[in-house]
Amino acid sequence: MGAVQRQVVRALQRVLPLEAHMLVETALRDVGRASLSDSTVEMALERLLAALEHEAELSVFGHVAARFDVLRCLHNLLRMDIAEEQDGDIVRRPVGRPIFITGLPRSGSTFLHTLLALDPGNVAPLSWQLLYPFPLRTRFLHSDRRRARVARQLALFRLMAPGLAHMHQIGADVPQECTDITGQTLRSLRFDTVYYVPSYRDWLDRNGHDAAYVFHRRFLQHLDAQGPAGRQWVLKSPDHVFALEALRKVYPDAHVVMLHRDPLKVIASVAKLTEMLRRPFTVHQDRARIGREVCDRWAYGAQRMVALRGSSRNILHLHYSEIVGAPLRAVARLYRHCGLTLSAAAEARMCQYLHRAPRGGYGIHNHSLAAFGLDPLEVREQFARYMNVYDVPLEYAQPGGTPVLSARPA
Repeated sequence: MGAVQRQVVRALQRVLPLEAHMLVETALRDVGRASLSDSTVEMALERLLAALEHEAELSVFGHVAARFDVLRCLHNLLRMDIAEEQDGDIVRRPVGRPIFITGLPRSGSTFLHTLLALDPGNVAPLSWQLLYPFPLRTRFLHSDRRRARVARQLALFRLMAPGLAHMHQIGADVPQECTDITGQTLRSLRFDTVYYVPSYRDWLDRNGHDAAYVFHRRFLQHLDAQGPAGRQWVLKSPDHVFALEALRKVYPDAHVVMLHRDPLKVIASVAKLTEMLRRPFTVHQDRARIGREVCDRWAYGAQRMVALRGSSRNILHLHYSEIVGAPLRAVARLYRHCGLTLSAAAEARMCQYLHRAPRGGYGIHNHSLAAFGLDPLEVREQFARYMNVYDVPLEYAQPGGTPVLSARPA
């Protein structure tokens, strides 16, 4: 089946090529513009498309989805240019003291983000807003169909990635990660999540994330202009760990919440999630490669978090066990850290949600490191300094319930 799909993809490449210049020209023609305001977008797109062609081993669906996704991002960029020409005040809107949730993935960030979004005084970007920040243009429909369109797209994706909904919240109206914001400008680790594109990820690391975060603020200003003023933005993505310098430049007054968890539980879960996310888009998956990729990437992320110790400012550190064990206490601690007041109404809404969906509605998963070619003892050693610095409790256990300890003192 893989060989047949590769032949079809090669045929698609001839008919619908993933070429940066052609896709930009198509988007310009669709929207009726002469050029993009950011001339560097095409360079980022070239890097991404080269990695997709030479590394991602795209399936038929992967090829079609990548083209669709790129055109959607380009259309959004052009619509932003139009909106700013019509209303220059958009880019002057303040985005003061936003809260960014980051840290190791699979450490309760979605759960915490969802709780904060229940406070009427807070606002979190929702999936449908990030995919389609402007009403869809059509000659026939005048109602806003963005939610319905995103709901259909996500329903299709759930069918193509069975089991994903049990690991990660998927829905048009759920708070979404910031990588879907930076994805609009084609400079985002979002693409590294759903495709195997190591050269593109390395290019992002070398060139920095400043432009992506300048765009991030611009994008929030557009969303902010569509709602009441004075809202407290709450945002999240583990990938902020790799771009904290850029985040600080653009948002010097930001509050950062850093989440910590036993890396063995994290790596096993992220590897499984990566496998599931990439499955519809590729003709080939190598579990051992995914394991090495995820482990090495987040070992680097853990090193970056260790380097922050003692020099961090406006950073609140929370453990996964605090968030799932006493979520309202963790929220109250976060509010105190940020100088905010947790209203009785907001707390009541959070209590109601927790009653309906303890732990955010997630079950307890025990994913295997060995399934991805990883030795638990070796992974424990790789993250030993991180666990010592942040006093992270052991959580991962071997089959039979034996905890994985370090083979030697860190």
